[in-house]
Amino acid sequence: MALNIDYLTLRAFLNENKDFLINSRIQKIRQTTARDLIIVLRNNGESRKLYINILPDIYHICFISENTEKKRSLTYPKNPPMFCMLLRKYLDNAKITAVNQPYYERIIEFELEAKTDFDANKKYILAVELMGKHSNIVLYSRENSVIVGCAHNVGENKSKIREMYGGIPYVYPPASKGKKDFLRYFGTVNYDTMPDDFLGISKSFANLCRGSNIEEIKDYLELKNVKPALGSGGYSIFAGLLSGEKEYTDSVNEMIDRYYAKEQSSRLLRVLKSDLSAVVLSRYKKVKNSISKIEFLRHKRDNTERYKLYGELLTAYAYMNSNYVKEIALADYNTGEEVTIPLDETLTMIDNAKWYFKLYTKAKRTGEKTAHLMESLQESKEYLEGVMYSIEKADSTEILEDIKEELLPESVAKKNTRSESEKFEINGYTVFVGRNNRQNDYIISKLAKDEDVWFHIKGRAGSHVLLKITDKTEPDENVIFECCKLAKKYSSVPENEKSGVIYTKRKYIRKPPGANPGYVTYKNEKEIYL
Repeated sequence: MALNIDYLTLRAFLNENKDFLINSRIQKIRQTTARDLIIVLRNNGESRKLYINILPDIYHICFISENTEKKRSLTYPKNPPMFCMLLRKYLDNAKITAVNQPYYERIIEFELEAKTDFDANKKYILAVELMGKHSNIVLYSRENSVIVGCAHNVGENKSKIREMYGGIPYVYPPASKGKKDFLRYFGTVNYDTMPDDFLGISKSFANLCRGSNIEEIKDYLELKNVKPALGSGGYSIFAGLLSGEKEYTDSVNEMIDRYYAKEQSSRLLRVLKSDLSAVVLSRYKKVKNSISKIEFLRHKRDNTERYKLYGELLTAYAYMNSNYVKEIALADYNTGEEVTIPLDETLTMIDNAKWYFKLYTKAKRTGEKTAHLMESLQESKEYLEGVMYSIEKADSTEILEDIKEELLPESVAKKNTRSESEKFEINGYTVFVGRNNRQNDYIISKLAKDEDVWFHIKGRAGSHVLLKITDKTEPDENVIFECCKLAKKYSSVPENEKSGVIYTKRKYIRKPPGANPGYVTYKNEKEIYL
């Protein structure tokens, strides 16, 4: 679970960015989902994207960079949500005149002035409340405190303490009863109950403060010696409180932005993996069931050779003229064994033979069609196993988005871009490794030349590995071996399991027309066991 942003971190962020925020103008408002919002602000010739997220477990506010926006995989709907349209209506080109944070509250208030159609100034307050499941974004009138709109409406059925929706007065959350102001406290400190005893102190901050004396804690609360840093267990605006390895950041904003961008990316990765795995697993089960049914029917009803034998025996013994009987026992001239053949008693032996030959021809055609279907189903099974492997090993949302476009093309807008394949250097040679079928196809169809060498794990799901040959020099055994190791590493084969890796030149690789993404056939291959 992500670390929650607390009062102190919010206050440090505000102190750091107040100069830019005050007198900045709103250039653009965009809402990606019902729970996050981007406001583009401009001041002194500089534009920044203020990102507000009110999801219960990763609520935060910060200015985002191009890189962290990409990590968050933010997408904008064609039709903006109603709250976004409302904010655009009232706050287009509005100016931020002041920014406040109520004492010991996780709330930031942006005081705004906006021009009306009659060129008069209208004053509003945009309150960003970062309080777990109660997080919200509220626009209300500065003159009478009446709410214009909320990102998340709260009616009486959801809360009897504090309702939030347009047309009613905005009120602050209920004050915490019994909590003391730590700055005015001089007694002993119980770190286990600090969050319940004092205002503005979160559980994470209390845990970090264990071992600090009361004066040191007061210095923290007064934001003395702020030095933001990221650690293995989270982040802190006081690097000295973090244990273990830590990475210092240039600003509080960078600390917040990087931490939550990583959290959102990890969260999206998990959700995408789960959703795509469910799609693939559903298809995989259907293919396996189809294969099982066909194998069962083939085993149970494959009478092709028996029909042929009956027809041949009846023809060979037609001279007996045993016509119009229910059955006949004839000696199989191949084995000498007696064979009992059921007959249609309304037909002669020759007509029964013709009938069995028709059944034989029909069964043979059905068998050929079934064999072709089985081949297609087996190919689909191997393809889906490869996709499941790619999903399991994916470490970025870009790779998963490629897979999503491959699996659900009808629900995804076509992209002009493609996630980049892995690239390695081995003894002066460049090696590419595909991490999904889209990358695999690109490696084979666009990057590879005839003399390049292609590697793949034998008989299992795995990545295509391509060794680029830039001149006529053949790669030595060491380079080939290292490429084989990559092919095994990027496959579904466990590390400690012996397996074969096949390799051949690109000119011996073929992609059949209409084949599944990532599927190829090959010849003239060699094999190395690892």
